[in-house]
Amino acid sequence: MKLAILDDFFDTLRTLPCFDKLKDQDVTVFTDNVKDVNLLAERLRPFDGVVLFRERTKVTGELLDQLPNLKLLSQRGAYPHVDVEACTRNGVLLCSNQHGGTPSYAAAEHTFALILASARQIPAQMASLRAGNWQMGIGKTLQGRKIGIYGYGRIGKAVAGYAKAFGMQVSFWASEASRERARQDGEAVAESREAFFAENDVVTVHVRLTPTTRDLITGKDLALMRNDAIFVNTSRAGLVEKGALLAGLNSGRPGFAAVDVFDSEPVTDPNDPLVHHPNMVATPHIGFVTEDEFELQFADIFDQVVAYDRGAPIHMINPEVWSAK
Repeated sequence: MKLAILDDFFDTLRTLPCFDKLKDQDVTVFTDNVKDVNLLAERLRPFDGVVLFRERTKVTGELLDQLPNLKLLSQRGAYPHVDVEACTRNGVLLCSNQHGGTPSYAAAEHTFALILASARQIPAQMASLRAGNWQMGIGKTLQGRKIGIYGYGRIGKAVAGYAKAFGMQVSFWASEASRERARQDGEAVAESREAFFAENDVVTVHVRLTPTTRDLITGKDLALMRNDAIFVNTSRAGLVEKGALLAGLNSGRPGFAAVDVFDSEPVTDPNDPLVHHPNMVATPHIGFVTEDEFELQFADIFDQVVAYDRGAPIHMINPEVWSAK
């Protein structure tokens, strides 16, 4: 199979043990990101299969309509960036392992790293030290403080485990069905949405971005947070109403934020007001960027490619495409 791998910015995948799974494929790895649909179509037109690197490239109907040779899209996890209907219309099989029951420990660990970095002012303290000014302020201990986790899924539960290990009081908010599952599992659930945002020292969101969850967190929600509370987002920027976080920080509620995701990525403006906000700890969408996570994810993806090439595809999202062959 003539296979393209997109958006491997640091040409990392070749170094992973799982890359050997593709030894019988004709593989081209692209290390840049092309946003122009027509240029991307021109690049991908010769390929039979495309491997997506998370959500770095959107696969739209406009793109797919220009790729008559494409037969397979392979990725892992949720796929809000892929037009499944257009895939089916164009005879493109989408394969994606949903890895039920297995959280992204890398994302959960990074979430807690951001919480610690914000609570202990680590970036600002480092900057002060390097400037020759020694200490610049007083941080907060997490022991005994309250953390609210929005979402009762795999990553949220993993974050809860870390928080409990640090002696934090954990409560959840989520959809009604998820709140009921949390109660049945013996977890604390906030009395109300308003109480969830108003009473916690840390609020972190762990929800998939779908059309129904876009703008899930509003400016009104953030305004309920205390002026010393921390809002954390390592999931997707689109879960928060556009502009609401910057406006909230400027008004002092929440007092602090720690984020790994942005409305438009990559962020390359050196003067971006959110990135440079004095009460912000920001990282460039690296929650899943570890060698271990890449090996886990791309072993699945490459298995999908091999299975398709052998005529027995797995993890099919639109199996009607295969049935129609």
